[in-house]
Amino acid sequence: MDPSSLYDDHARERLVPEPPKRVDAPERTPFERDRARVVHAAASRRLAAKTQVVGPQSDDFVRNRLTHSLEVAQVARDLSRALGSLPDIAETAALAHDLGHPPFGHNGERVLAELSGDCGGFEGNAQTLRLLTRLEAKSVDADGRSVGLNLTRATLDACTKYPWARPEAELPSGVHADGSPREVHKFGVYPDDLVVFDWLRDRVPGGGTRRCLEAQVMDLADDVAYSVHDVEDGTVAGRVDLTRLDTAAVWATVRAWYVPEADDDLLDEVLAGLRTIGSWPVTSYDASRRSLAALKNLTSDLIGRFCGDVQAATFAAADGPFVRYRADLVVPERTRLEIAVLKGVAAHYVMQAEDRIAVMVRQRELMAELVSLLVERGPDGLDRAFADDWHEAADDAGRLRVVVDQVASLTDASAVARWEHLRGSGAATGPG
Repeated sequence: MDPSSLYDDHARERLVPEPPKRVDAPERTPFERDRARVVHAAASRRLAAKTQVVGPQSDDFVRNRLTHSLEVAQVARDLSRALGSLPDIAETAALAHDLGHPPFGHNGERVLAELSGDCGGFEGNAQTLRLLTRLEAKSVDADGRSVGLNLTRATLDACTKYPWARPEAELPSGVHADGSPREVHKFGVYPDDLVVFDWLRDRVPGGGTRRCLEAQVMDLADDVAYSVHDVEDGTVAGRVDLTRLDTAAVWATVRAWYVPEADDDLLDEVLAGLRTIGSWPVTSYDASRRSLAALKNLTSDLIGRFCGDVQAATFAAADGPFVRYRADLVVPERTRLEIAVLKGVAAHYVMQAEDRIAVMVRQRELMAELVSLLVERGPDGLDRAFADDWHEAADDAGRLRVVVDQVASLTDASAVARWEHLRGSGAATGPG
């Protein structure tokens, strides 16, 4: 069966109806058009200069937000196809999942959340929805107001990792993959974006906070990608040696950051299981092509292991079809723990490095001062599109939201440059 036939007209609907495309244009499904719109979005290009774990300028090999998103998209597409759902939807959600991240990753998100309480807070996933439905220029409604990329309902729903507003969010706990503490409430929509949010969540069975299957695939793909790739990056950087792990220290980090209920014996057993993978290294990485190829094989095998186990568990739990709200993704407990072990390895050897922590402090100071300077300067310090939003804002809260939108749109380097410019000193030195 063609998976696209499982998505009805309601799933294909756009907020603003669009005329048919040229008759001589290549024929594409609505969901293929959605993917193309995200790929060509300016916000996607900016991801290349935004922090994933360490700054994109620090090393030619290290991943940035764009390369991470491409890898998440590949994992999501493969898993979606294996489940029999439409790969274009899960892949587009994966390509879009980090669009709302501000400069300096979760570290920058923390600052914007602290400063934006008067306008509804800040959260990277809520900002992604705002980009897709308002800030990214592609389509306008009958009144000439931007509706962002005007994606289909099914695609927007798949992009919604946290389908609730800030008041319904749980208290944050633990840490992010980049090592910054989880101090930001996780939610998916700001108060002034509720109209489009209610539209995309229309007819969700039972209402509430249930996520569609495609959103669940995107979320798992994100988890799998950064758990595996952070270890790969750490190994190439010389910080991780999978043949010589200080398991006592790593397990302490795993419990503190990810799975507090796991004891040493359980984690030892999980690691022993991972070591049975044929490509698990028995000699230390030495930067040779042979060693790098072996590391790449391990990365591939780990992703295949995790996705294969999830696919098998999902098929065992339901008959399908595995689309939208007709089924849920099932992640086995052992898979969850294996992912947590890999995260713990990267967290212990990479995230907690003292040099990185010092840089993160400087980043937060810069972000806070940048917001303050832009609030003080007003439209003169903003890009044209955001200056227009400033003039249209009804109150101080609305103008603060515009400043937050502007800052969130910047890359790491352009945030430093804007800060230097507003301070009137091109010789100032920003965080690395």
